[in-house]
Parts: sequence; C-alpha cells; structure tokens
Amino acid sequence: MKPVVRRRLLLGTGVVAAIVLVYLLGPVLTPFFGAALLAYIADPLVGRLQRLMPRSWATALVFFGLSLLALLVLLFAIPALQHQLVNLLQQLPRFIDWLEQTALPWLQLRLDLPTDTLSLAAVRTWMQGHWAQAGSYAAQGLGQLVSSGFGLIGILINLVLVPVVTFYLLRDWPLLVRQIDELLPRRWQPAVGQFAGEADRVLGGFLHGQLLVMASQGTFYALVLTLVGLDQALLIGFVAGMVTFVPYLGGVIGITLALVAGLIQFHDWPHILAIGGVFAVGQLLESLLLTPLLIGDRLGLHPVAVIFAVMAGGQLFGFFGVLLALPVSAVLVVLLRHALARYRDSEWYEQPPPC
Repeated sequence: MKPVVRRRLLLGTGVVAAIVLVYLLGPVLTPFFGAALLAYIADPLVGRLQRLMPRSWATALVFFGLSLLALLVLLFAIPALQHQLVNLLQQLPRFIDWLEQTALPWLQLRLDLPTDTLSLAAVRTWMQGHWAQAGSYAAQGLGQLVSSGFGLIGILINLVLVPVVTFYLLRDWPLLVRQIDELLPRRWQPAVGQFAGEADRVLGGFLHGQLLVMASQGTFYALVLTLVGLDQALLIGFVAGMVTFVPYLGGVIGITLALVAGLIQFHDWPHILAIGGVFAVGQLLESLLLTPLLIGDRLGLHPVAVIFAVMAGGQLFGFFGVLLALPVSAVLVVLLRHALARYRDSEWYEQPPPC
C-alpha cells in the first residue's frame, strides 16, 4: 500500500473512530460541549477587556457578570414564569366551561349541527384522568430521582461542572487555540487556518446575532402582550424568544400558546385579533429587520435543514444537542463549501466527457 493511501486510510479511520467515540460518550461530553459553547460566545468580550487588564482579570469580570445574570434569572424570572404557568393551568377548567356553554352552542347553531355532535364531556373526563396520572408520574419520578441519589448527583455535578469548565476554557482560550495550531502538520496550517478563520467568522457572527434576535423577539412579545393585557405575557414571550432560532417555529409556538391563553382569559374576539396582530408584527420585524440586520445569510442553511439539525442534535445529545445543532451545522457548512471548491478545482471535475 502506498504511503499516501495509508495516511489517508489512517486519517479516515481516526475521524470515524472519533465520531463514534463522541456519540458513545454523548451524556458525559454534553456539559463540556455546553461549557465550550459558552466560552466561545463570551471570548470576544474577554478579548476586548484584555486590552485594559490581564486575561485572568477580564475572565473573572465577564464570568462574574454572567453568574450575576444567571442568579437574577433564577431568583426573579423563573418564579415569575412558574407563577404564570400555574395560573394558566388553573384557568383551564373555566376555559372548558366557556367552550361548553358558549363557543360550542354558537358553532352548533351556526352550522346547524345536532346538539350531541360537539361535546367536551369525554375531553373533560380524559383531562381529569390524565392530570391525576401526570401528577402521580411526576411525584414518582421525583421520588425515584431523590431516592436513587445517582440522578440527583448527576444533575448537581453538571450544575457545578459547566460553570467551572466554562471559566477555565474562557481564561485559557487563546492558549488552547495556539496549542492546537502548533500540533497541525506544517503543510496543513495554511488551509486549516483559512478554514478556521472563515468558520470563526460565520459561527461567531451567527451565534451573537441569533442571541440578539432571540432576546429582541422575546422582549417584544413579552412587552406588547403585557400591553394587550395577557396574564401569561412573560411566559409566552420567553418561550417564543427561546425557540426563535428554529425558522418559523418561534412564531408558530408563540401564537398558539398566546391564542390559547387569550381564549382562556378573555373569551372575546377583539383580544384574540390583537394577539394575532402582535405576532404578525413580530414575524415581520424578525424577517424584515432583525434577521437581515443581525444575522444576514451567515449560516446559509435551508429552513428544513435547520429543523433537521435541531431534531438530530436533540436525539443524539438531548437539550445541549439542540443548543449545539446550529453551531455545528455552521462549521459543517463552511467545511462543505471548502470541499465543493476543491472538487470544482480538481482535474476529475474539469475532465471533458469522452468523444
């Protein structure tokens, strides 16, 4: 076997083995991937502060700011979200009563349907039974988690591990990049450096832009739905903003939750139309202003490919897989772009067809 073929075979085998190893160690590597993503997002801010102070001090300052933000979310935002969710669930029986006494009789009258065509008695019975089962399952699951100890210990370890790993990665990020660069074969460095630089521009621009879009959309929906008078405005704005990174999904989930909450709370058309108008304006704001201005076409993935990437990431690595799906896809897009460029420059592609 020729040395070139042997090297390529070894390289391909190593890549396949690395992919298999990452898949098998997914649950263990998940907090490290999450910490690496947080460190990568925060690194530009540390780099700017590094011009004024040592890297360690800049890292500590940024890490303190992120920790303070997380603490404020835990102390204020999560209890408010929980309160709004509980309030929404408590209003469901009243909503079912309104459907039975007002909405369904109106539909039966307008559509000239028999009185027993539309009935929520079975739905009410099913919901009551499943609410009881859900509470029982939740209690059993929590009891097993606490009694087994291992699940609770795993959660606590991840809660401690992610911030610690994030801090050390953020502090030593330039050193790690330099060490990886020094390990590369000399003849690979120009090509890998070009690829890494392009991937960094695409990935960094996309991540920071997407975070700004998510925060802007969530804030917009929460504030405007509050002005409309919706009790669950903060909860719906938070959910809609969080899933904005999947094309169209944020708007679909947000307007569905908002319409259900609006029907439960108001029982009238003016508020429902106002809620629909809020999401129509929000989608126009995202597609015509926020996304072109903050993200542009950096990722270059079709919306169907984005949805598939998110679902595949969740299937392989759970919650962090969903978060890492689009960053990994951004790097793969750059890699595919370079591979296609080399393919089009190859003699095999340029070879004319036989006469």
